[in-house]
Amino acid sequence: MLTWMQHQMLDHRQRQSKSYTFEISKPDPVTRSSRAAICGPIAANIAFVLELTLVPLLLPAIRSQFGLSISDLAWVFNSYGVAVALGVLVGGWCGDVFNTRKVFNCGVAFFAAGSLVAAAATSFETLIIGRILQGFGGGVFSPLVPLLLTRASPRKPGRILILWGSIAGYVAAFAPLIFGSFLNGYSWNVAFIFIAIIAAIALLILIGSQVVDDPAPSSRQKTDYSEIFRAPDLWLTFVYVFCTYGSITYFLFRLPVWLSGNEVDTTSIGLVLSTVWLTFSALSALLRNMVDRHHIQTIMLAAPVLIATGLLLSYEDQNLPVLIISSVLVGAGLACSNAPSTQLILKFAPDGMSAVSTSLDITFARLGGIATVAIFAQTEGAYSGLAMCVLCLLAAVCARKISKQFANGF
Repeated sequence: MLTWMQHQMLDHRQRQSKSYTFEISKPDPVTRSSRAAICGPIAANIAFVLELTLVPLLLPAIRSQFGLSISDLAWVFNSYGVAVALGVLVGGWCGDVFNTRKVFNCGVAFFAAGSLVAAAATSFETLIIGRILQGFGGGVFSPLVPLLLTRASPRKPGRILILWGSIAGYVAAFAPLIFGSFLNGYSWNVAFIFIAIIAAIALLILIGSQVVDDPAPSSRQKTDYSEIFRAPDLWLTFVYVFCTYGSITYFLFRLPVWLSGNEVDTTSIGLVLSTVWLTFSALSALLRNMVDRHHIQTIMLAAPVLIATGLLLSYEDQNLPVLIISSVLVGAGLACSNAPSTQLILKFAPDGMSAVSTSLDITFARLGGIATVAIFAQTEGAYSGLAMCVLCLLAAVCARKISKQFANGF
């Protein structure tokens, strides 16, 4: 998941290290084509992030318009997640085998088309179709964003990736607040139209760019994917990701639905959701130099504790200051679980399989969210809160085991 937003960064930098070797020696002029090659993927990623942060805010209005039960609403939320989980695997593989830009463009086109279908939906079934198209397209193109960006700026790949991550973080942080403050009087369809327009603009920029440095697919050595199943520490990390992101996703789904049922206005809901992403962005920046062998265990153990505390606090009181504190804790937990889990997956991935391993990372994050929302959407608060605490406890156990292995072999 933000998808979620930075999980592929380190992996793609490693995967393209050979191509950087011959590209670094070339001049890197800031031409119109290179600007288009940078702006296109960033615009597509903005559309992807907007879906991630705005849809939870739209759920109460969607439920009201179509008269949906809470289980139906869970399908609106989860259909996208299932499609993303499938699209990530397809996009990661196709991006290596075929022309990367063409695969990326196809993903953006699916995403834009799905957004328009969702915006025009007049029935529950049509909305689900739109969400599936949208999710599959987003899953296909999102892992390829950092790859295209680093190819467009080969001499300064780190700088362009920092720019990408910063923009994504601030879009995630402020989009719910802006929508809740200024657009809450409009139909929920407007948000999907806006997302589709940004995706379409990104597609037009990419099609119009004249970048021709997409390397031809190289001959691939035969890979024994069964080695992944013989990497127990890698699978412990996947369980950690499943549990932490599952708990966070449930929070993002449950909170706006619960608050709207208690007659909390959209502006306040947007403020609470923005707090999650703003905390995530700010703390991620602070932790970027601390995720090493001395700190990784502490940070990873802190994540499930913060998430569980935030979730339990949200059950206690719907007072806005309390919910803000709850969102700060959950956002901090997301930041503490994101970078360490990415490092662990890159560390424990079998040789030559970092790409498929990080794709599975995103897949397990999505599956965790799908499972928690599907199973606990209609569960009473006390039981679902207990279940999330159990997931966080399991994540802490996994963190204890795998972070020791990482520290010893760092």
